[in-house]
Amino acid sequence: METVISSKTKTVIIGPERPFTIIGERINPTGRKLLAAEMAAGNFERVIKDARAQVEAGAHMLDVNAGIPLADEPAILAETVKLVQSITDAPLSIDSSIVAALESGLAAYEGKALLNSVTGEEERLEVVLPLVKKYGAAVIGISNDETGISEDPDVRFAVAKKIVERAMDYGIPKEDVIIDPLVMPIGAMRYAGQQVFAILRRLREELDVNSCCGASNVSFGLPNRGPLNGNFLAMMIANGLTSAITNPIEHEIKQSIMVADVMMGHDENCLAWIQANRVETPGNEDGGERRRRRRERRRE
Repeated sequence: METVISSKTKTVIIGPERPFTIIGERINPTGRKLLAAEMAAGNFERVIKDARAQVEAGAHMLDVNAGIPLADEPAILAETVKLVQSITDAPLSIDSSIVAALESGLAAYEGKALLNSVTGEEERLEVVLPLVKKYGAAVIGISNDETGISEDPDVRFAVAKKIVERAMDYGIPKEDVIIDPLVMPIGAMRYAGQQVFAILRRLREELDVNSCCGASNVSFGLPNRGPLNGNFLAMMIANGLTSAITNPIEHEIKQSIMVADVMMGHDENCLAWIQANRVETPGNEDGGERRRRRRERRRE
């Protein structure tokens, strides 16, 4: 099962036999007051910086969100989509809880976007799925419905199945539905990790769909979150996760994904790992390494 997402010039394929797909999370003003204020004022310098930094760090796609209270979210999201597409060829995930903003983002996008997101709520399915069909997009389906987020993995799987089936009723192929099993804080729910692992296996084996999540929620409220997020992400990949909206700039995250790709056989001949971890010999140092060594000698 492969999900194809594209920009004007670049295609990303999400699938269980492919290297893990990293969707950069940082173009999102939620919890970032300075970014929110800047975007609301029409200042996109930080957006440009974050987009370039994430792609440079290894993001295959970028999530674009403009959820700013009391702002014109549809207009800001469309402007952000156009701007990001002008500076990078990375395909985009268009992210909003407001349907009008989703449509404005899709209308501004050039290529096949990933829409983030739809839930199992009837009202949401009836307005979002027609947009997905109209624009030929793929969509992230979040496994909660009118009853909220169940602690029972069987219930969450049933919601996921419902989303896939309803999408197919609208003429959206199954490969264009990516399911988010919903990661809960492990500090509040002891078996949150095991629940997600069980759902991921069923998504792969029974529904045959790709999956995505926000991994960092698992460590909410706990100290030293980096190792928790990174190792949990690797464990989810081993259980079938094929993509995640995360921060590739964080060392633990990027390293854990690369390790998982090696162990899952998705890094052919370990070339990506070797390239990222090659130790330069003194006669083959790049300029940055030579400068670092000179600084160390001066300090000594």
